[in-house]
Amino acid sequence: MQFRTVQESDTAAVAGRFAESLKPGDVVALHGELGAGKSVFSRAVMRALGVTDAALPSPTFAIIQEYDGSHCRIAHMDWYRLDDAEEIDLLGVRDYFRPPWICLIEWPERARGLLPETAVTVELRCVDDDPDARLIEISR
Repeated sequence: MQFRTVQESDTAAVAGRFAESLKPGDVVALHGELGAGKSVFSRAVMRALGVTDAALPSPTFAIIQEYDGSHCRIAHMDWYRLDDAEEIDLLGVRDYFRPPWICLIEWPERARGLLPETAVTVELRCVDDDPDARLIEISR
């Protein structure tokens, strides 16, 4: 599925609809350049899954943030600052790849080999002629 959004609220709406298809045990690999909207997309997915925490900060420094949703737990990860698959695996990330967790991973290319074959890929790209627009491609 491919979508073109023209503002952040459109990206959040696509993420909200996408969240309806997720179930515990799902892993979502979010790809995109810095500023492409991975964190915006992730926050909207978490809100749609029932996360009510007032703040949903990017896990850039914490690496893993855990949340309670209405029917699942959510692990939001950011592997940007990590160097390799071995370092990431030592964090115990595979524990989050099964129920009750839904796992959202930004910068999954840092350890592509750790992802389950069933991981859903979300690619976010900026549109050259419109700084607010994004192309979002979702592959199962």
